[in-house]
Amino acid sequence: MGDEQKISWQQLLAKSREEFESGTDFTVAVEEEFALLDPETHELTDRFEEIYAAAQETDLAPNIVGELIASEVEVRTGRCENFAEAAAAMQERRSQLHSVARDLQLGLGGTGTHPWSRWQDQRIIDTPHYRRNDEILRYVVWRNNTFGLHVHVGIAGADRAIKVHDALRTFLPEVLALSASSPFVESVNSGLHSARTEIFTRMFPRCGIPDPYGDWQGWEDYVSFLYRTGSVTEHTQIWWSVRPHLAFPTVEIRIADGQPDLAEAQSLAAFAYSLAARCARAVDEGETIPNLPHRLLEENLWRATRYGLSGELLDLERAEPVHARRRLEDLLEWVAPVADEIGAAPYLAIPERNAAERQIARFQEGASLQEIYAEQVQAGEPIGG
Repeated sequence: MGDEQKISWQQLLAKSREEFESGTDFTVAVEEEFALLDPETHELTDRFEEIYAAAQETDLAPNIVGELIASEVEVRTGRCENFAEAAAAMQERRSQLHSVARDLQLGLGGTGTHPWSRWQDQRIIDTPHYRRNDEILRYVVWRNNTFGLHVHVGIAGADRAIKVHDALRTFLPEVLALSASSPFVESVNSGLHSARTEIFTRMFPRCGIPDPYGDWQGWEDYVSFLYRTGSVTEHTQIWWSVRPHLAFPTVEIRIADGQPDLAEAQSLAAFAYSLAARCARAVDEGETIPNLPHRLLEENLWRATRYGLSGELLDLERAEPVHARRRLEDLLEWVAPVADEIGAAPYLAIPERNAAERQIARFQEGASLQEIYAEQVQAGEPIGG
């Protein structure tokens, strides 16, 4: 590895630390990934380049990007100062995207997986970033036809950001359970509430729930190790389900399935945002959030993947199972004071049934995957659109 590349990642780490030290608490940005669909058959269709080009003539232009395959598109709120601003931006981005898609006679899907379109039929977009990932990951990246929702939360202070990151590890299964929307994939009922999680976090390297780092030096040592050994060539190849971001002074929560329904997407983002802010408050006040071992968190991650909101999660401090909805209710109570301060409280809710539960119920009633997915596509369309 040449000196130029070595200096590059060292400079990246130094700059990132400086930005966290001078960062702003509790800014928020949300990224949503959507499937591009044939409007009649709802099959995945490789038309990202078309929708991206069309969006360049609209106000959506700064906030639309590609995401691996040509049958996928991502929209971003951009940095927001509070959650009301982020929620409004989420609505606006979806409306803008649907407008461009309609003009091109494209549909949009918001579940974590497509129920039947084959991964073998999808094309990876032609960018240097994705060409590199294709060369490195091969089958792993080909197979990743998944759609998620990510939340970036600004945290001031480098060591403090790592402590918030470490605390958030504990709550990733709860975020996943709330978000589960992907029971169907490869033309079958997977039996899971989040097939996306199995496809993405179980196949990609450096993905799923990470170990705690303790402080910035622990994080820097890990990233330096990856670059120094040639394990990564760019920082976005660190795919953990929560990660300190090296391009922005944010902690990014990446565990959630995509959401067909706007209100549920806003509620999910508000929950992730509130958890991050509440963890920061705990750090500031000396409240202990145990850094639980990965092997225990994996038990809850599996339960969230398999049963979503319909099953039980573990109260790991008491080593007792508790219904997932009760666990979510307890967390909503825990974050409530901070959620009110940061403007997220009005958006927090646990649905009677989340997207996975609704789809599974329709399947049990005898509806086909095509009928169920059509209902999810319709649920994502703007009112009056």
